[in-house]
Amino acid sequence: MSKHREAKDLTQGGIAPHLVHLALPILGTSFIQMLYSFIDMAWVGRLSAESVAATGAASVFTWLASSISLLNKVAAEVSVSNALGRHERQEARDYAGHTATLSLIMGGMVMFIYGLFSNSLIGVYELATHIHEMSVSYLRIVAFGMPLVFMTVSFTGIYNATGHSKIPFVISTIGLVLNILLDPLLIFVFDLGVEGAAYATVISQTVVLLLFLFQMLYKDQLLGGIKIITRLTKDITLSILRIGTPVALMNSLFAFINMSLGRLASLYGGHLGVMSLTTGGQLEGLCWNTAQGFSTALSAFVGQNYGANRYDRIFQGVRYTLILSLMVGVAGFFLYYFRGEALFALIVPEQAAYTAGGIYLGIQALPQIFSMLEITAQGFFYGVRKTLPPSLISIIGNLLRIPAALVLLPMTGQITTLWWVIAASSILKGVVSGAWYLYERGRRFRSLQTTESPQLSE
Repeated sequence: MSKHREAKDLTQGGIAPHLVHLALPILGTSFIQMLYSFIDMAWVGRLSAESVAATGAASVFTWLASSISLLNKVAAEVSVSNALGRHERQEARDYAGHTATLSLIMGGMVMFIYGLFSNSLIGVYELATHIHEMSVSYLRIVAFGMPLVFMTVSFTGIYNATGHSKIPFVISTIGLVLNILLDPLLIFVFDLGVEGAAYATVISQTVVLLLFLFQMLYKDQLLGGIKIITRLTKDITLSILRIGTPVALMNSLFAFINMSLGRLASLYGGHLGVMSLTTGGQLEGLCWNTAQGFSTALSAFVGQNYGANRYDRIFQGVRYTLILSLMVGVAGFFLYYFRGEALFALIVPEQAAYTAGGIYLGIQALPQIFSMLEITAQGFFYGVRKTLPPSLISIIGNLLRIPAALVLLPMTGQITTLWWVIAASSILKGVVSGAWYLYERGRRFRSLQTTESPQLSE
């Protein structure tokens, strides 16, 4: 057994190097996770656009599950990093163990629900019968991987909080390589079609979890040894729920909202409308996940410095992160606006499909810079244990899409109206997020001489 892997101290040393060293592996991990879906879609796209629509419909529910799993990931990043900033190692270990146990329980519940009710869940889209059946089969298979996903996400949050974000990146890369090898084998060689893509995903997720368990429990002995299955205590569990629930609710509601928008996309754009919304949304993840990587690094950095009362470092960290994120937003604008159709063609080579998808991405290019404001502010708020403000902004901003679409779509009858509604709400969320951050900074951190200490009761 090797020496224990110690947590990095993010309260000392250069701010920019800490953020970059934290962010780059997180970026890599985000892209790896995104590539799981892309690779599935790319191979399934060789079957037909209808097959892509089937996996796209099911992917909304895997997205929902991933959103719920963020409860434990964000709680681990915030609570463990805060405790480390106060040099409370046992407290950090307790929070890590609780998030791992909760992730196993939640993942099992989601697996049970998806396995039993997949037919009714996919029925929300009112797809053609053969597309519906493909989507149900896909969802039932990937449901078995839900506990694996929840635990992997929780472990990723623990490693991010300790400053060792490289470990999740390496493990996720191994899983991706395996998925790349399995997809064509199971889809085409074994002629399993859409189901083959689902099996490839679950097998890869199993290997990833096993590697995490070996790395954390035996090779690293992280934080001096974490109990994956631990007896839950009331205080720590409630603290985790207070921190993580707004984040999980925000992302889960986003998934439900997208289901409603997917129904409208189906009514006004057919299966091409559903495909443009679901696949196009994942292609937007090229920018979103890049910025989210910087935001997650900022959250861990702010978390430790908040625990150590180093507010000057917090402000500088936000500034550095915002600059990096805005650069991503500008690049995203040019990519989606000028090369959106070509990007879509990499996933679905049918002309009607990539033309429709290119229109979607061209419109979504416009709010990219504003989305960067939202994501950066999110990292700051998470780090100071205030997960409610970014959650409220996201929930309200995304909910507004539904009444706006219901009013405007019947007036125009054009699917592009829905795309413009989505873009407008993204701009609104970015503006409000930036303003709220400035307000919060002025209200709470006007004086760097404050002696306030973060408490678990917050």
